[in-house]
Amino acid sequence: MTMAIPTATTANAKDLKLEIVNPKNLYDPTPNGYSTAVIVPRDARLAYISGQGGQDGTGALSPDFAVQVKQAYANLRTALEGLGARPDQVAKLTVFVVDHDMSKLEVLTRNVKDMFGETLPAQTLIPVPKLAIDPMLFEVEAVVILE
Repeated sequence: MTMAIPTATTANAKDLKLEIVNPKNLYDPTPNGYSTAVIVPRDARLAYISGQGGQDGTGALSPDFAVQVKQAYANLRTALEGLGARPDQVAKLTVFVVDHDMSKLEVLTRNVKDMFGETLPAQTLIPVPKLAIDPMLFEVEAVVILE
């Protein structure tokens, strides 16, 4: 049995919305900032946002993990705005964390909940030894439905 919670209503005449599914017989992932599955509407157009790192507008990277995560989500929000989309249109996130350990989960969860509120996308965290450039500690990519 699954529990489906419709979310992300839009002003579109087609009423495109994501459907979040968190089966009752699985671990509840929402306290950790993600949903088990998200169903994209049949008539939705998808956009894929490339990995956003923690670089500021000048390309500078803080050596602090928390600062990079916060900036990466700000960059993701800017990319969404560039598409004319909102956070509640994000169906899936993939995050890459350099030298991941459990101490980083609180930072990740806080930033996801700050950006997405109750409309938590599906999400996969992939620990990696390094990213595109050495000082980069975090990267987030997204799949978005467009109105």
